[in-house]
Amino acid sequence: MNMMPGIETVSPPTHPTSEFLAYEMECRSTLKPLLARLLDMAQSAGWNRRTAATTLMFLAAHHVSAASRASDKT
Repeated sequence: MNMMPGIETVSPPTHPTSEFLAYEMECRSTLKPLLARLLDMAQSAGWNRRTAATTLMFLAAHHVSAASRASDKT
């Protein structure tokens, strides 16, 4: 389900996770235009682009940290 106008779906990886560098580069190239559009949307809404980017970094780190804590409990 697409909840954000201008943000389409994310294509699946074509490289296995065992091919770490290719897998990571493919992920970066897939997400880069989506991130640029998300930052454009935030800026168009009146947010400072740098603040929006910093907030996304914080939220990503928090999300990964929370997921890590949850997996440590199992």
